[in-house]
Amino acid sequence: MTDPVALSFAETDLEQIPAQAGRVAVVVDPEGSLSAVARRVNRLTKGALARLVEADSFDKRKAGDIVTLAMPQGLAAEALDVVLLPRRADSALLRKTGAKLAKLLGEEGLLLLTANLNAPAELALGLKLRAYDYDAQKTEKAKPKGAVTVMCAKPPADIAALDAVVQGVLFTRDLVNAPANVLTTTAFADELLALKELGVDVEVLDEDKLEELGMGALLCVGQGSDSPSKVVVMQWNGGNAGDAPLALVGKGVVFDTGGISLKPAAGMEDMTMDMGGAGTVSGVMKTLALRKAQANVVGLVGLVENMPSGNAVRPGDVVKSMKGDLVEVINTDAEGRLVLCDVMWYTQERFQPKAMIDLATLTGACIIALGHENAAVFSNSDPLCNAFLKAAEAESEGAWRLPMGQAYDDQLKSRIADLKNVGGRPAGSITAAQYLKRFVKEETPWIHLDIAGVASVKTETATAPAGATGWGVMALNRLIADGFEG
Repeated sequence: MTDPVALSFAETDLEQIPAQAGRVAVVVDPEGSLSAVARRVNRLTKGALARLVEADSFDKRKAGDIVTLAMPQGLAAEALDVVLLPRRADSALLRKTGAKLAKLLGEEGLLLLTANLNAPAELALGLKLRAYDYDAQKTEKAKPKGAVTVMCAKPPADIAALDAVVQGVLFTRDLVNAPANVLTTTAFADELLALKELGVDVEVLDEDKLEELGMGALLCVGQGSDSPSKVVVMQWNGGNAGDAPLALVGKGVVFDTGGISLKPAAGMEDMTMDMGGAGTVSGVMKTLALRKAQANVVGLVGLVENMPSGNAVRPGDVVKSMKGDLVEVINTDAEGRLVLCDVMWYTQERFQPKAMIDLATLTGACIIALGHENAAVFSNSDPLCNAFLKAAEAESEGAWRLPMGQAYDDQLKSRIADLKNVGGRPAGSITAAQYLKRFVKEETPWIHLDIAGVASVKTETATAPAGATGWGVMALNRLIADGFEG
């Protein structure tokens, strides 16, 4: 998997600045005042910084801008990047600015002088998140990026936690970016088995076990594929023994043709990302293990491939879920909810979780409603939902709550079975959530996250290149840290 760019923190040492190779970046207040560190750089460069901040054009600059001075006099560095940030910049601005620095990072590395910046770790986090290239399928690899040294007045105490978050996000991105012939259901399960090395208990349930458990809804999705369906159970037991865990459940459709309800050819190659929910759950579990989270969390992912064949499930078939409900399959391209409903029921039966959150690239309707800026949030618990929305906002991961209700549930009525797997075109994301809600026990606080629009994108975001974003790893990690640890 992709390794994060090497980054370390150190106390400010002005004597190291002149000989630093590669790039040097220095933080300057947008108002033009120079810190002691910036004044030192100004003297080394024969007044270059003073001339910059005194120029008329400087007034047009704004917080987050970076002005590059090439081949600066007095420095061995090839470039001096002047980073405009107020001392108390918020985390969103700091991360975006760090991401801009990442795009300038070359093979010879960077010395980043944050002066009296209040939260240098947030700047570093943005840099590490954006310094990511997925080149696993290229013969010519991207040139390695040099190491970054962040100099500040007081280095952050918990650097390991920052790196744990980055590694979780990059793990998710690598999984979601991987093509389906590489990340098969078996290969995905093997990637998760490797988390045992970090202290995660990992168990793989094969088709015979799933059949024994009665997971007819999940199994029907993968029955047209040669790749075996699996459920992977990951347990991180960092909290008090006996405490009920938080449960995370992810949809892991490694490729989705739509089955017999075949998707159009145009754009079908993007359906390698239809395991994005499982990818996010996997990234969260890796982060929790790396930072030794003091919480009990279980992550379960249903891994299937949805293919058309002579053995594929057909529109009009009726399948039996683990709960016992009989489901009329109207559209085989609404397969994710069939996977999730069985895994969610199994999760509750086995673990009796204190709360459950499922994630899935579930509906195109979600993209129509919210675009690529926000995931759709549905919940039966205001306290849990509000806590998640707060965590997502703090991490700048867009999320928006949508309504639920009986009228939407009524759209799922079936003439021949207990319910249908789709409710028609109106409110498609909501009826999908209503379907899943039928498999949530009354006593279980629950959130459904439809991440179809945010898991993978065509253009770069503030902290990720085009492709997989790793959305949700940071928000869920913060939710756990704020509400489930201790």
